[in-house]
Amino acid sequence: MPAKPIRDALGRRSRLKPISTGKRVTPQPRDLLWFEKLAEHGPLPTSFLLEFSRHTHKSQKRARERLTDLFNEDNTPHGGAYLTRPHQQFRTIDSRYNQLVYDLAPAGLAALKKAGFDVHPSRSGPWLHSFMVSCITASVELAGLERDSLRYLPQSAILARADANLRWPADVCDPDTGAYYTKDLLPDAVFGLEYVAEQGSRFRFFALEADRATEPLTSGSFHRKSYVRHLLQYEDYIEYGGYREHLNLTAPMLVLNVTTNLARMQRMLQATAEQYPDGNSYQLFQVWRDFAPSFRPPEPNRRFIEEGWARSGLEPFDIFKP
Repeated sequence: MPAKPIRDALGRRSRLKPISTGKRVTPQPRDLLWFEKLAEHGPLPTSFLLEFSRHTHKSQKRARERLTDLFNEDNTPHGGAYLTRPHQQFRTIDSRYNQLVYDLAPAGLAALKKAGFDVHPSRSGPWLHSFMVSCITASVELAGLERDSLRYLPQSAILARADANLRWPADVCDPDTGAYYTKDLLPDAVFGLEYVAEQGSRFRFFALEADRATEPLTSGSFHRKSYVRHLLQYEDYIEYGGYREHLNLTAPMLVLNVTTNLARMQRMLQATAEQYPDGNSYQLFQVWRDFAPSFRPPEPNRRFIEEGWARSGLEPFDIFKP
């Protein structure tokens, strides 16, 4: 006889491993909305998922219960539970008291495809870095949802329209030797914003770089990734129009750099000023301290919409204004 699933002293199921009760679970429209956002952005905390569905479902208690069922119950039309809880979130300080982070299980992706959603998840790099990227792009989309005049354009739609992937071979010059090299530029994400007005829509696109201070600002070897090389690659991509060829775009593109502390951002701004003494209009900066070494799953970041983005040699920039 199989062992009885272990619960805690209060009879609650494990937060780490799914325990099915045999309950039948069939995906509903709200579930498919959650699956779509997870497929598009990547793993997200509970607060983000609740925010995406708050206009149609007011009860947070019932929403949390539904997420619990989608994680635990494997008696589904698609052959398994729809959500996972990535194990990396439990390697944080006091993880028992943190909000849960969810990601899409294969059954969830199958449910999306059967419902007619054309979504192709794209994940790369260490989990915490990918999670930071997910939270940034989802925060921007949620901020945009608060304004009727804004529409978020997801990465999957941009890449599908261009029939491209994220990687772009940028031609860059080593400032120390004058030698030219082709170095692949791989943004952490791309997305767009449509600004709707009576006279018509305007568009702006963004490349995202999530910086957790794992790479140096400068390096003795040009072949090692560094922030200065990042600047030179984006010079080819933005100033010389590489992104227009790569993604088949005509609207402008900016680079959003999100780092984890103010001192690091100031050093990045200084390095940008040294490279561009007259200022740089397309490299934008903000800080998100929740992704510092003492990590905890965050709430949606409203500062992206409430504060301007810093620029080297120029006034801060509001990405939500056309």
